[in-house]
Amino acid sequence: MANVSGNKHIESVDYNAIEAMESFNKFVKKKNTFLFSITAGFLTLYILLPILAFQPVLQQKVFGNITGVWIYSAGLFIMTIVLCTVYVKKASSFDKAAAAVLAEYHAKGGK
Repeated sequence: MANVSGNKHIESVDYNAIEAMESFNKFVKKKNTFLFSITAGFLTLYILLPILAFQPVLQQKVFGNITGVWIYSAGLFIMTIVLCTVYVKKASSFDKAAAAVLAEYHAKGGK
């Protein structure tokens, strides 16, 4: 096992100073708004499945013997894939925004 402890540079960060920065607070608000709205939408549609499954609207046959419940359930799988894809693409912009906040912190003399 190689000795890597001598090669590590430990950087002290003043997290209180970062938290006080306006750009950090905007970043956190933007990220939380995105995450909570996506989560709320997904959970709402997911929780509606067992409620609507026994309602006449989803019990009707749509294609042959396939009822609306099956289509709704398949839609949830598609929604999950789409939301994961959207988050992966959005995460890169969150990473850039976080890097910009850290760059601003360092530019203001942060260690």
